Amino acid sequence: MSEMPPLPKRMRFLGGLPPLAIQALVWFGILLVGVLAGSGAQTFEAVHVEGARAAASAARAAGAKVFVHVSAIGASLQSAAAYARTKAAGEAAVLQEFPAAIILRPSLVFGPEDHLFNRFAGMARLSPFLPLIGGGRSKFQPVYVGDVAKAIAVACAGQAKPGSIYELGGPEVITFRQLLDRTLVWSGRKRFYAPIPFALAKLGAALTAPLPISLRPLTVDQIRMLQIPNVVSATALAEGRSLAGLAITHPRSMETVVPEYLEPFRPHGQFASYRS
Repeated sequence: MSEMPPLPKRMRFLGGLPPLAIQALVWFGILLVGVLAGSGAQTFEAVHVEGARAAASAARAAGAKVFVHVSAIGASLQSAAAYARTKAAGEAAVLQEFPAAIILRPSLVFGPEDHLFNRFAGMARLSPFLPLIGGGRSKFQPVYVGDVAKAIAVACAGQAKPGSIYELGGPEVITFRQLLDRTLVWSGRKRFYAPIPFALAKLGAALTAPLPISLRPLTVDQIRMLQIPNVVSATALAEGRSLAGLAITHPRSMETVVPEYLEPFRPHGQFASYRS
């Protein structure tokens, strides 16, 4: 039996298959791992950079022909947010290990069980007001999870340009306030907004920093990310590095997807619209 191809620390092949069989079976690798806030050993550096490097290295060792790394719009080594800096560093690490890798940077991703509309609908169910951080002017271009999955499939099929970075956004750019407005409409709620300046939001986040991550509404780093437009860049559009460049020309809109999965948050439950 030939020797196993070298794998990074803490990684192993599953199932005890012979290495040549593994190499024959592996066509592509996909990395979807990321954290919005570091906790314990799962720091931004460990997950976004070293984890990405290890995954790309393992894919190369296993003989993968394609490697797709899902990153995030806003990734930049110059960003004030550690999340964005480490996402960019992770992209660089992936391309160093697997130069033909395809990087996909989605905006906020929506779909059933998301942590976007579901999160704010849950807050609206419990609280008489919603936080309007930074005046609600932050910009996003939410993209449907199904369209992100299609983009991954297209890339894995070899129909994306190797070594390229694609930015994935839905058909509409909206502000944070518009996102909250729509959440309330689709969940059948009426709530007040509590305007919170960025500086005050950061102070509040700093004061709650000692709490477990599950009890912290937002981190300072997440608030910094709200100050960065989360939309597909003009450069990516001009160069064909968007959903359209992956032959996805009619991405799903929020209106066609979100209202259905927010029905359980309506005042009288999932079947409220059918009540007489």
